[in-house]
Amino acid sequence: MTVTSPDTTAVGGRPVVPSRGKLRPLGQDEVRITGGFWRARQDVNATATIPHARSWMDRLGWTGNFAGPDATPATRRGREFTDSEVYKLLEAMSWEVGRTGAPGALDAQITELTGVIAAAQAADGYLHTAFGRPGQPARYSDMLWGHELYCTGHLLQAAVARARTRGGDADPLLAVARRAADHVCEAFGPDGTPGVCGHPEVELGLVELARLTGEQRYLDQAALFVERRGHRTLPRHHFGWSYFSDDRPVRQAEVLHGHAVRALYLAAGAVDVAVETGDDELLQTVAAQFDRTLARRTYLTGGMGSRHADEAFGDDFVLPSDRAYSETCAGVAAIMLAWRLLLATGDGRYDEVIERILYNVVATAIGDDGRSFFYAHTLHQRTFTAALADDEEQLGFGGGPRAPWFEVSCCLPNAARLLAGLSCYLVTADDTGVRLHQYVDAEISTRLDDGREVGLQVRTGLPDEGTVAVRVTRTDDQPWSITLRVPRWAAGAELVTTHGRRQVPVGDIVVYRSFAVGEEIRLELPTRPRFTAPDPRIDATRGCVAVERGPLVYCAESDGAADLDVLRVDDTVPPVDGEAGVEVRARFDAPGPDGWPYGPPGPADAHAQATTTPLTLVPYHRWARGGPSTMRVWLPRT
Repeated sequence: MTVTSPDTTAVGGRPVVPSRGKLRPLGQDEVRITGGFWRARQDVNATATIPHARSWMDRLGWTGNFAGPDATPATRRGREFTDSEVYKLLEAMSWEVGRTGAPGALDAQITELTGVIAAAQAADGYLHTAFGRPGQPARYSDMLWGHELYCTGHLLQAAVARARTRGGDADPLLAVARRAADHVCEAFGPDGTPGVCGHPEVELGLVELARLTGEQRYLDQAALFVERRGHRTLPRHHFGWSYFSDDRPVRQAEVLHGHAVRALYLAAGAVDVAVETGDDELLQTVAAQFDRTLARRTYLTGGMGSRHADEAFGDDFVLPSDRAYSETCAGVAAIMLAWRLLLATGDGRYDEVIERILYNVVATAIGDDGRSFFYAHTLHQRTFTAALADDEEQLGFGGGPRAPWFEVSCCLPNAARLLAGLSCYLVTADDTGVRLHQYVDAEISTRLDDGREVGLQVRTGLPDEGTVAVRVTRTDDQPWSITLRVPRWAAGAELVTTHGRRQVPVGDIVVYRSFAVGEEIRLELPTRPRFTAPDPRIDATRGCVAVERGPLVYCAESDGAADLDVLRVDDTVPPVDGEAGVEVRARFDAPGPDGWPYGPPGPADAHAQATTTPLTLVPYHRWARGGPSTMRVWLPRT
């Protein structure tokens, strides 16, 4: 196993920097989101979400937990994993500084938090505020729930983000991270404790730290953790070893299972290890696991996790709408995994996975004000959501309305770090040119593999309108390629160039030639509303349809004027665009009498002649933004 030369560039940050792969990710200095759907969300993230998260962590004492090595249990507040939320917030701040290029007050906050964290680090590099200090449980005495290595993983990712966006290899946070990683290697290396953490994550941080610093032992330790996983070394628990991804080795699993976020983080870490060690067998194994998960254990929105009790994947095709867990963190983790597989394989299938999750999980998660969020994402809200006080921490986190804060608030800083670094998930370079994976208003400026400078300007109305215009802003007289993507939802798309207009198939479209500055390539993607039917093996949605338009999933929402539990949709009449959303033909059957809710079936055509009226559906990412409501994505057919 070898790592390449250190990547200690202080600018142009990117979350993932593999040493090999089919595609090279472009960084924040090469891709800048300039407007539209995602720029608006980045701005809200910067002005509201990140400050909101900091204020709550200060108020609840999570930042104050880093009070030095002599703090006592009586002074520590929050769950055992709250250190990780501070680290994710630091990562979000670091990507935001990189995005704007204007450090200012945010940079000062990073420096301040770094100093507080550094003061709490033990002399040997150990760092966790819930263990190891006077009166606290001993270090690593609870590998099942302690989250010590999990928190260290998020610390390492935050430090890498800081080093790549502004701090460079001399940044104080990177020094803290290196000491922590050195401690982990000593404590859990080949001659140390042969254990694993109950929550995978440290693997991701170790690999990226190895890529940044060139330190081989960080990669070796990550690989060791991946190989140790799955041998039932953790204590038994009523959720089972699968909850902790410790029931079977990574190489022997056929599908992602157990706790969704744990499983996805582990899979992403395994891909990182496989890429850096040249382990194609491991890479192909994880890719096959993800393929099966997408085909059998994923919601229409791209959400993952169908069991509330253990925040876990269910069995194949067990995808109940009204009990969908689909945690925001699982969405972020799935994007991280899909992006790594895309870079390693060049397979454009992963573009659509990322797109689906971005528009229907990440965009849904955070309120318009940036100060409220969903932890879980149901696809059928039977009872009304509630208006919550904006200063009350919510103890439950398995469903309901957006809340300003949860006792377990992993999702808000997770979404914040993804949004701040979103430009790094849009564009790559390959052997011949530039590939556009997600269509966002953006300015792109990069060098090709042969050193030539090229530039593009992208403008689009997505997700509402399907035109994508790509204008060449920098080039020379030599040929290079611009690769565009036609999603599966855009059958009948047309490509317009200086050579005319032609219909193009679903998949990657490569335009390779010598370009001129100012030349424009236009892709016209149909965004007509369409019905979508579920696989008949999904019991919960049999006899239903959903509505999609472009990359968006739509839903029916009610403020009480209509009972969505008796809604029926006529899927013989195609959905159409209306003034306020997508319109379908629907009716609301009269509810049955009170009493025993079962009886003989009626004739198959009992409602064939029932009158239907227009019903307006709204994008799923917009639901619950206008006040308490009920909602459903899957609509029973007439």
